[in-house]
Amino acid sequence: MRNIASCYNEHAIKVTDSYCSNPSNQVQYHIPSVQNVVTCIYKVKISTEKQFLIKITWCSLLQQGLFSISISDKFIKNFKKILSTDKLKGSKVTESLNSRFNIFWDLSSATYEVGPEPINGYFVKVLVNSEVGLILGDMGQEIELKKSVLDDKISRFTLVSRSEHFSGSSVFTTKAKFCDTGKCHDILIKCSTEEKGFKNSSAILFVSIDRKSVIEVKRLQWNFRGNQTIFLDGLVVDMMWDVHDWLFNPKNGCAIFMFRTRSGLDSRLWLEEKNLEQKGEEKVGFSLVICASKNPD
Repeated sequence: MRNIASCYNEHAIKVTDSYCSNPSNQVQYHIPSVQNVVTCIYKVKISTEKQFLIKITWCSLLQQGLFSISISDKFIKNFKKILSTDKLKGSKVTESLNSRFNIFWDLSSATYEVGPEPINGYFVKVLVNSEVGLILGDMGQEIELKKSVLDDKISRFTLVSRSEHFSGSSVFTTKAKFCDTGKCHDILIKCSTEEKGFKNSSAILFVSIDRKSVIEVKRLQWNFRGNQTIFLDGLVVDMMWDVHDWLFNPKNGCAIFMFRTRSGLDSRLWLEEKNLEQKGEEKVGFSLVICASKNPD
């Protein structure tokens, strides 16, 4: 992602909420690409103040229901996989990072939309040293189990990163919630061509949020890497893109789009992140990464 980060500068175009609300900027719906993989990273803090990163990966390359769980110490990017399964229901106990992890899951009644991530009728639960570290999905009777057996010892967990992989056409749709108090937003990214004469055409990048156009980049062959700034739910959200390989190597190349929140207007976002990691301090914000490949024309 360093090549995307190098494009960021203090002159990024800022799109305000008032712009997003303009009815004339509405974007029409298009058939989206297929979502193949979804990866979510959660920050978990247990009662002893010890912190972990838990990564959940949902995959539909073979079938829905295939998922894996990996863990890492805070600020360490090398995750260790502790579970990978296609079983719809089960449990596992493992010890790693000087802690004990109990994993329970039930996907036997899960329902899906178009991607590999279930939307309801399931649960995934990770206990860290007998504390509920992470709970996903519908709980049902699991709530009673939590209350009676675990004495309500529930760790604090937060979604800090979400990445999605798409394949197929040049239209990508997803949903994202950029803060706990904000709403879930519909995001659409579309790459199309603008005809110029009989033979020449120029690629254009469109980005819309809640069916309102927020970004339009013309001459994408020249502007294949870049960034713009959006103000959303009272937050500064940096949107960055890199479509070089997707345009010039369509058989194997991917486009990468990133939405990332930050706490202030300081333009030195990436420098700040590097300094925080060196100091061992906590990073703030949420990031959404979309990796997209397409079929050759």
